[in-house]
Amino acid sequence: MERTGLALDVTRTALLAMDCQTGLVGVYTKPQDAFVERVSKAVAAARKSGMPVIMMQVGFRPGLPEVSSRNKLFAAVKSSPRHQQFFAGASGAIHPSLGPEAGDIVIVKHRVSAFAGTDLEMILSSKAIDTLVLFGIATSGVVLSTLVEAFDADFRIVVIADCCADLDDDLHRTLLQRLFPARGEVVTADEFVTAVAAAPSGLSE
Repeated sequence: MERTGLALDVTRTALLAMDCQTGLVGVYTKPQDAFVERVSKAVAAARKSGMPVIMMQVGFRPGLPEVSSRNKLFAAVKSSPRHQQFFAGASGAIHPSLGPEAGDIVIVKHRVSAFAGTDLEMILSSKAIDTLVLFGIATSGVVLSTLVEAFDADFRIVVIADCCADLDDDLHRTLLQRLFPARGEVVTADEFVTAVAAAPSGLSE
């Protein structure tokens, strides 16, 4: 399939780096160094252009009061002190190769979607954002859930395919090749960097 060139208005676009936490990166990505290099390159390009960089991070208060016993996924975390440690301390922190840096926006979430129970929508509205560039861990988790909500809210969506990771390779490929292209644009990290470099800068001279 021949790709069309990606065109972005960086003043109306935000980059969402989702759940790229040290422990998750270690479990979900192989080889890890290559994944981190691609993600770091995409984030650096967004920062350089003046595009808002928003980092989503899974986290909980002590005792996980945010988690309902009816939520099958997070209830399993709540019942397991070992799993809770996965989202705490250095393991739960955003991967050090990504930041956050001054000017980045960090949002802690307690569900799969970046929108559920967070002020993400308010932040996007305040910045007049209409385009979301998404990537993260896992493809079938935060990326899928966030994309579906963003699509229904009429955001233009771009997914950076090689900055997504999932433990289910078949599902990962199906989402990137079949579902996501029907709702947005799917590009590589290199294509995103090229598009950002070609866009008028959002930074004042």
